Amino acid sequence: MTSANSPAQITLSFSRSADIIAVASGERYPWAQTALKLSGFQRRHDGTYALAPGDPPTTQATMASLVRTADRHRSTVKISGRFYLGDIAEGIATHLPGEWSATVEVYSHPLWQEDLVPWLWDAGELSEAIRTTRVPYAAVLTNGAGVDLLLVERPAHHQGYVVGALASNGFDDNFEDPHAPSSIVVPGAAQSSAHAITNRFLPAYRQAVHTRRTAAVVSALDRIREEVRVREVIKESGRYSDGSSLASEGLPGAEEAFADLSWFAFRDVLLHAPAVLERCWPADSAWPQDAAALDRLEGALARGQAILSEWTTQLKGLRTTSRTLGHESTGAGAKAERDARMQPVIETWLADGDAFLRQARVATPATSSALPVRGRVVAALPLALPAPSGPAPARR
Repeated sequence: MTSANSPAQITLSFSRSADIIAVASGERYPWAQTALKLSGFQRRHDGTYALAPGDPPTTQATMASLVRTADRHRSTVKISGRFYLGDIAEGIATHLPGEWSATVEVYSHPLWQEDLVPWLWDAGELSEAIRTTRVPYAAVLTNGAGVDLLLVERPAHHQGYVVGALASNGFDDNFEDPHAPSSIVVPGAAQSSAHAITNRFLPAYRQAVHTRRTAAVVSALDRIREEVRVREVIKESGRYSDGSSLASEGLPGAEEAFADLSWFAFRDVLLHAPAVLERCWPADSAWPQDAAALDRLEGALARGQAILSEWTTQLKGLRTTSRTLGHESTGAGAKAERDARMQPVIETWLADGDAFLRQARVATPATSSALPVRGRVVAALPLALPAPSGPAPARR
């Protein structure tokens, strides 16, 4: 009735809200979709198909018709031994703390599943399953506050589900990231699954996000410090690192290149540092004297984010002016002013970065949005300019 090598497959699951849910998949999945439509299944907004509840004889007749129709369309039919994944996910969502919702994603074509890989942030069984096993559908659990979890049926098992994390905003290169949390196996029963997610997975996830944000800030500051060192060597020696003379471009060109690198690197600080600073409490640490440094860092962040916001707005006007009037010099002047304003902000973070790192390492990530945060909350802003590397593929 079913074949893993079939170009088109139909997977049937029993649902609490609709009698039977069907998913079409395979490299020739439109054949399976056609068979479902001809057999009376209705397509739903999430890409699944549903058969409205009916009396047993009618349902049996429809199933027999589906098998015959699927055979004519070179599609195989499989009846899952599990309840519909969407029902499982919705049950879990209702028992998670806060406001969670559940949606189903269908990866009808195998390539759609491959598109999911860059979005996974997992060091456990979930990542392995998505990369090596055919997973035609999954459920996304989201709390509307930046936490997105992926729930799949555990491959090669008749029971159990695997839940892990999708990448949080502001990060690229999620695959095999050393900070990624490990997915866990849950039984499927709503209360026990939600309990495992709440008490085992989410604390580990929040700690992983905190650690990754801290590492991103430290890495950005280290890159800027290294450029400061290189710039000083170049100024003293009169030569670039490749041995070419500084006179070929002059000091202004070198300073502009340094400002560009600092601007791009410091975006990671503006994006990730606020969430880390919110959880730093120097008074509760071994270094209460760091409070003054963290106040300076927080103030610098506010100034830096204001500069970034103003530049984002200004950039739109500059691009329009450059296209219509060709005033490149106007853009260069605005950029120089932007860099001059941002430089004291960056210098503050370079000077007090060690205090930030000390406090971040002993800070405890939030376990709920109701927990108090340190001082004024500085909201992270979106990046003003596109990152050098392209965005990850869109999830289907």
